[in-house]
Amino acid sequence: MKKFDPRGRKVKILATLGPACCDPDVMRRLFEAGADAFRVNMSHGEHETHAEAIRNIRALEKQFGRPIPIFADLQGPKLRVGKFKDGKAVIRHSGHFTLDRDPTPGDETRVELPHPELFGLLEKGQRLLINDGKIRLRVIRAGEDEILCSAEVGGVISDRKGVNVPDAEIPIPALTEKDRRDLAFALAQGVDWIGLSFVQRPEDIAEARKLIGGKAALCAKIEKPMAIRRLDEIVELSDGIMVARGDLGVELEPQEVPPLQKRIVNTARLVGKPVIVATQMLESMIESPAPTRAEVSDVANAVYDGADAVMLSAETAAGDWPEEAVTIMHRIAVQVERDEGYIERVRFLDTPPDRTTADALAHSCMTVADTVAIKAITVFTGSGSTARRVARERPSVPMMVLTPSYETARRVGLLWGAHAVVTRDIGSFEEMIAKGKRMALRHGFASGGDKLIVLAGVPFGTPGSTNLLHVVTLTGNELQKYQG
Repeated sequence: MKKFDPRGRKVKILATLGPACCDPDVMRRLFEAGADAFRVNMSHGEHETHAEAIRNIRALEKQFGRPIPIFADLQGPKLRVGKFKDGKAVIRHSGHFTLDRDPTPGDETRVELPHPELFGLLEKGQRLLINDGKIRLRVIRAGEDEILCSAEVGGVISDRKGVNVPDAEIPIPALTEKDRRDLAFALAQGVDWIGLSFVQRPEDIAEARKLIGGKAALCAKIEKPMAIRRLDEIVELSDGIMVARGDLGVELEPQEVPPLQKRIVNTARLVGKPVIVATQMLESMIESPAPTRAEVSDVANAVYDGADAVMLSAETAAGDWPEEAVTIMHRIAVQVERDEGYIERVRFLDTPPDRTTADALAHSCMTVADTVAIKAITVFTGSGSTARRVARERPSVPMMVLTPSYETARRVGLLWGAHAVVTRDIGSFEEMIAKGKRMALRHGFASGGDKLIVLAGVPFGTPGSTNLLHVVTLTGNELQKYQG
């Protein structure tokens, strides 16, 4: 087994797998460069390919002795126009264009919209965005069989281009039949997180959670403006949140996305749910070995905002420089977290503890670490809830999460500041202290003379019983004993 050194940063990096990094050796290099977790995009590829990738991740996990979260991202419904006579057509600027239910191939005046749920739903003045917003239509008249639009922005339109409907809640579920098949496959493969696309309302989360049945954690992707209206409810029902800026940027005006990103991050942080900032973070590195200055600032701002994780999409999945993209993202995060004002900026959001013993102790971990020269916080947990409480406080030192559960270790792997270690459960106070010291030394979090915070619950092994905070010092004799 190779030795795994702590990353030296608290924010996590989620890297998307794809043709550019499907080789096990490339995946290993991505992990060594700084990837903490891997995303399997169910929108592309076959189940056999995904199964092989998951096997490779688990082999990597054994090789380095570090739990690695696997995030399976469901595609969700995709609204698309039909086909054209010549494969494409040109919509005139300010001209009229009709979307109808006629399957006859379209032309410059009309095309089929094979989604009956949209007819009778749309109203005058609402927008239809085609091909990621490159074509913008405004509804003039909407009936049961056709939707007459004015082209605010025309251009070339081709077969099966995507349609976004930002101004209406679309009466279709977030899970398609393909998603249900992909979900069953992902759960059978033992993935740790499920990403739910096309979330519009809390009921979408409830349906997915019922199907998952506790076999994986559920991350709601916020990519629809309708989801913002009920954001608090969606966050409450989810295990984590993703700021999916790609679709948000299509359906909203560009200037609306940055403040929404901060609002979503803050909403998730307030309740201690991990939040991922995703999409186009280092987009130019799909083709270039170096990012733009604006992209560097974008990643840095997400880190300053206190996001739990930042995500690479096409940069690693299909780009020419996947390893370099992870390396650059790692370096940006490390540099930001070295900033003497970083912790103060991250804590600009006040996250008051709930009125429970566990939350009070998690809050105390932060204040003790700020007052005393603490090297790390050691958290014993079965479910991961204590680790989430501590992470919500954004302590100034790393958190080592000790758990007997591989499931828990992998799920907390996307949590800010968490370094998960799978170890046998403890049975006594003395064993807890000894193991906390030993693991901190073994995993590079402490040395002789260093102080640690140990957080646990008594009686041991009882979920939700966090009631003990202890500060310990690793002595020179113990250093020799544990090294020996």
